[in-house]
Amino acid sequence: MKIEYGKMVEVFERIFTSRGLEASDASLAAKIFADNSLFGVISHGANRFPRVIDYIDKGDIDVKAKAETIFATPVFERWDCHRGLGFLNAQKGMARAMELSSSNGIGIIALKNNNHWMRGGSYAQAAAERGFIGICWSNTTANMPAWGATDSRIGNNPLCIGIPRKNGDHFILDLAMSQYSYGKLESMRLAGKKLPYPGGFDDEGNLTDDPGSIEKSRRVLPFGYWKGSGLSIALDLLASILTLGNSVMDIGGFENEVGLSQVLIAINPEKFGIEDMEDIVSRNLEYIKDSSPVDPDRKVSYPGEGLYRTKKANEERGAIEVVDEVWNKILSYL
Repeated sequence: MKIEYGKMVEVFERIFTSRGLEASDASLAAKIFADNSLFGVISHGANRFPRVIDYIDKGDIDVKAKAETIFATPVFERWDCHRGLGFLNAQKGMARAMELSSSNGIGIIALKNNNHWMRGGSYAQAAAERGFIGICWSNTTANMPAWGATDSRIGNNPLCIGIPRKNGDHFILDLAMSQYSYGKLESMRLAGKKLPYPGGFDDEGNLTDDPGSIEKSRRVLPFGYWKGSGLSIALDLLASILTLGNSVMDIGGFENEVGLSQVLIAINPEKFGIEDMEDIVSRNLEYIKDSSPVDPDRKVSYPGEGLYRTKKANEERGAIEVVDEVWNKILSYL
């Protein structure tokens, strides 16, 4: 079914308010989920909403918890988020990183004991939309086998980079360490679709493009095989060191995916004497876009370009496509 953006925000806000969020937080949280859906990342928008409400109802997320600064320097702060709302803490964390970088050129916020931040790319995007370079990553529960293993002991820890463009079509890289995130697997399964490329293993250890089989086996494929596996481990180590928080190993011992470690970085180009960033970015991206496409009917694009294209299409359509089953589940929380 198709749901208007304003209606989606209203429903999300009412549900968050009923769960005890303060009015300002409920409004911001609702917009985060609706915006993710508007940009076409439904896996971390409407589709993920029921799971967040379930976590709140079970007490895994404390809606009253406030992030606390426990260590600070002029360019770096470490916050204890006390297992509060991960997406609100991440958004506020990137805002603070930008504030620090406005004065010092760079700002780094390390979040310990946070919860899932939904679409990580939205925080890198928030930085780019204000003219900053944004870099952020998170660890996860142990949900992916290290290369050469069969049991899951590393995370599909997303890495996100945002680079601003004056035309508003910013470069936004949002990269899970698995070939497909679990959110993408869920979206494809709900839509009754196969994956474009194999994304993991089934219970018999065979590579498969069936998202449901991969969800069942919990054996997603690291992108680049051993390369994605290695980068996953590196990001987890860096997040654990900077936050002094939980590693993937620690999180894997919890009943649910809670208490994550996340790092948000904002870089102010002006403070580093970079005056021609727009020219550098535009020339290089246009060079890439002029590549000869494999499919003549599909132009080569850069990371993030599809986000803005989808947002425009949804706005012109006046509604966002949501699976009936998911929307009915959401309405059941009212």
